[in-house]
Amino acid sequence: MAFKKILRKFVKVIFPLLIGFLLLWFLYREMDFKEIWLVVKKGVRYDILLLSLLFGLLGNVVRGFRWGLLISSLGEKFKMSNLIYAVLGNYTVNLVLPRVGEVWRCGVIAKYEKIPFTKLFGTLLIDRVADTVTVGLLAFLIFVFNISFFQKFLARNPELLESFQNNFSIVWIILGIVILVAAVWYTFSRLSHIALVQKAKGMLSNVWEGMKSVWLIKYKFRFILETLMIWGSYFLYFYIAFFAFDFTRDLGLDVGLIAFTMSSIGVAVPIQGAIGPWHFMVIATLVIFGVNENDAAAFALVVHTIQSVIWTGLCGLVGIIALPLTNKTVETTEK
Repeated sequence: MAFKKILRKFVKVIFPLLIGFLLLWFLYREMDFKEIWLVVKKGVRYDILLLSLLFGLLGNVVRGFRWGLLISSLGEKFKMSNLIYAVLGNYTVNLVLPRVGEVWRCGVIAKYEKIPFTKLFGTLLIDRVADTVTVGLLAFLIFVFNISFFQKFLARNPELLESFQNNFSIVWIILGIVILVAAVWYTFSRLSHIALVQKAKGMLSNVWEGMKSVWLIKYKFRFILETLMIWGSYFLYFYIAFFAFDFTRDLGLDVGLIAFTMSSIGVAVPIQGAIGPWHFMVIATLVIFGVNENDAAAFALVVHTIQSVIWTGLCGLVGIIALPLTNKTVETTEK
């Protein structure tokens, strides 16, 4: 049992982190660290980077408000501050355990607001679908209007295309979907008398109830507006950092948008803080637009460390600490 626990922790925590650091080592192994360190010491306007941090916080606060729209559409009551603290804490938990932050977020709100976890999880799925659609649309628009960029990107990184073709052929995708659908149908139609299956059906019913929240939202326009505000804030969070470095200051809004979209795709990889994939996407993009490789590596290292690790971690810790403190105060007052 002890071995199984250790193995489980290794798979969940250490293994993805090792993959991230391995990719990071692969990216930086041939870089000139003297040049990178020179940029870190003398080539960064840290005051501008500090300004950018406000937009990262703003985006996550608005995310809390948008999540509240989904939950309130189910008729549930809650403290908005709890949702905001939970969203902030979500990202800090993800720095330790990739993708566990989302589960933690639902769990902590279920605890303090007495809302069924499965309903919250359903709203969270919609929350993530909205983000996936947004990034997908950005990627599609960039592909349509900047085909030459993707041609250069794949030409510089041919192993990506080969890996995708080897692992995601259309035949295997269709076969996997068919097998999954058949397994689900057989389980819920032929084995519905089993207590475990009945419990699973009940949980899925609650998750579906949460997912329906998007159709039940009274203020759909506000949901769209807040989605745009979230991603507009995230973009400014990233793009303002361009003005902290001499070599990215004049690249322009279009390059900033492309680099931001590519970095957002990198975040989708389930590794703590997207360490490695984020750096790869940003470095590869900046190099295509003429930035020296060492400078691009310095940009990725500084921006990711300050924004995605230090700032995200600190804001999340505040949220994690504030949740029990503020709710304890409320409980004491009620007594």
